[in-house]
Amino acid sequence: MEPPVENWVVETPDENCRSHGAGFVNETPPELSLVIPCYNEQDNLRALLAAIRAAVEPLQLAYEVVITDDCSQDKSWEILKELAAADRRVRAQKLAVNCGESAASWAGMKAARGKYIVTLDADLQNDPKDLPKFLEALEKYDCVCGTRVKARGAGDNLVKVASSRLANWVRNKLSGEQIADAGCTYRAFKRECIGNLKFFKGMHRFLPTLFKMEGHTVTEIEVTNNPRLAGQSHYGVWNRLFASFYDLLAVRWMKRRMFRYEVAERTGGE
Repeated sequence: MEPPVENWVVETPDENCRSHGAGFVNETPPELSLVIPCYNEQDNLRALLAAIRAAVEPLQLAYEVVITDDCSQDKSWEILKELAAADRRVRAQKLAVNCGESAASWAGMKAARGKYIVTLDADLQNDPKDLPKFLEALEKYDCVCGTRVKARGAGDNLVKVASSRLANWVRNKLSGEQIADAGCTYRAFKRECIGNLKFFKGMHRFLPTLFKMEGHTVTEIEVTNNPRLAGQSHYGVWNRLFASFYDLLAVRWMKRRMFRYEVAERTGGE
């Protein structure tokens, strides 16, 4: 039996980016939220959920999996509704029109209820077995970013590796950062990290920098980079470098103009 479906608006700049939710329930917030954007990943979703269960359940943490379907053209949404009906920890939502990875990721983060949020891809190249390392590092830092620099040769072809390294070099050069693998969206962070962020297209590439600008601490850990076994990669040289160039300039401007303040005392009004 299919769970009740409700309509709700995803908080993105494009009012056309609406979503339909399946498996959304009101209950005690979990400790951990795994946030996953999805586009044409029908052949990976079942294996992804199985890998997540195998990795998280031994940790004995209450968790949820929030998957946002970015208006896939395959059967991803049908499979997600099936998975949500079978497991209350799976929460699925579908954007009404294709809005891109940033919108799908942000919609998932806003829907997530966990104390800690982990973002990862749906293609199984990000290995859920690395989750304990992220959680351990979160004891000392606000955000933990995965880096695939040493593992890329095992999971990606030469063009993908070269384009990623070039994009990382350009981003770090223009933004003044030292992030080894800014293109890796396998990250874990405390939910307060996103509290003051404002959505913009392409923001998923710059979350570590945006977090630092808000005063949060960031570190990197090495993660596994599995080969993609099903489906096709949606990103190439254009996506990794040229399409994000204007976003990079905007982030560079924000870093220079950002001003943080703290209120020392408050009184009155009580």
